[in-house]
Amino acid sequence: MKKILIFLLSILCWCYECRSQEGRIILGDEQTSEYFPILKGKRIAVFSNHTGMIGNKHLVDVLLENKFNVVAIFSPEHGFRGNADAGEHVSSSVDSKTGVPILSLYDGKLGKPSEQSMRKFDILIVDIQDVGLRYYTYYASMCRLMDACAEYNRKMLILDRPNPNGHYVDGPILDMKHKSGVGWLPIPIVHGMTLGELALMINGERWLPASRVCDVTVIPCKNYTHQTMYRLPIPPSPNLPNMKSVYLYPSTCYFEATPVSLGRGTDKPFQVYGHPNMKGYDFSFTPRSVPGAKKPPQLNKLCYGVDLSNMSDEEIWKRGVDLTYVIDAYRNLNLDDHFFRSFFEKLVGVDYVRKMIEDGKSAEEIKAMWQDDVKRFKEQRKPYLLYEE
Repeated sequence: MKKILIFLLSILCWCYECRSQEGRIILGDEQTSEYFPILKGKRIAVFSNHTGMIGNKHLVDVLLENKFNVVAIFSPEHGFRGNADAGEHVSSSVDSKTGVPILSLYDGKLGKPSEQSMRKFDILIVDIQDVGLRYYTYYASMCRLMDACAEYNRKMLILDRPNPNGHYVDGPILDMKHKSGVGWLPIPIVHGMTLGELALMINGERWLPASRVCDVTVIPCKNYTHQTMYRLPIPPSPNLPNMKSVYLYPSTCYFEATPVSLGRGTDKPFQVYGHPNMKGYDFSFTPRSVPGAKKPPQLNKLCYGVDLSNMSDEEIWKRGVDLTYVIDAYRNLNLDDHFFRSFFEKLVGVDYVRKMIEDGKSAEEIKAMWQDDVKRFKEQRKPYLLYEE
């Protein structure tokens, strides 16, 4: 009888494990049986950083353990180990753990890898955690790599990952006169797509220079939809340390184009905002020099302002892109022409937002201006979606 009970219990446990496995999101890089055959006999480059993990092992380590010929690593902003400052130039070097050369993304013409770098490999694997914002630079690096791969006839393999902000689309479509490293494509601020989907759209809409097309294969995630609230297991960059910062990022990043601190150099980056001259607030913080934010705005100055970190996730999701915080700081500081820098248009992507804030319009009135952009983009992206909306 005891043996029968143990046997029945083991079956129940096995069934439970099967059910939980069915519901668990399976990332592209976990599906080695799908892409290992593609890599046989190829010289492989990898575009990744510290987020490119398969369980507790990095993709590069897994490939080398399986005797694949990894010849190069491309590393984006923040570096391969994820500890460089935002915007800090990441130069060529060698990965100390594996000895694989880390090549620069920018040593060739037009901010792309050089021909010498591109000739080193046959196929480029993309395995990196994006957060789904037009001004988050990882997708722009992927775009430039797609262009280089198309130019030099190299294949790209994208091991897809969920988008933690993939459940909605919000913000104006970028006016391409404001194209920059923080705005590379004519997409909304929150585009709601994975990197795999975005790559298919880039090809389909002929967004690469000279209408080039990159030879892209995507290994999609399993058990993922655009309504799946995926929580990142690893912070994607030093100043997005937790999900609260990832969710508030679409609403607080615009402070980068103002004198107001958004919490870089504190334990709540993108979750607070303040300035030494802001009046009427009880909350205060002092930005310090820390890894990933060596020279944050208002360094070592006591800033008064607002702590958003106690907002519920549901409230943040409901608000979407919320300009309330920028408007609040603008009105409080009363700096007129000295509040916004030209970088603001690069982040927000259009001319009318600054003017409407200066004219005293509300966040709701401004948000109404881009609703047609949101509807149009959601229709435009439909043919490229790999996951149910």
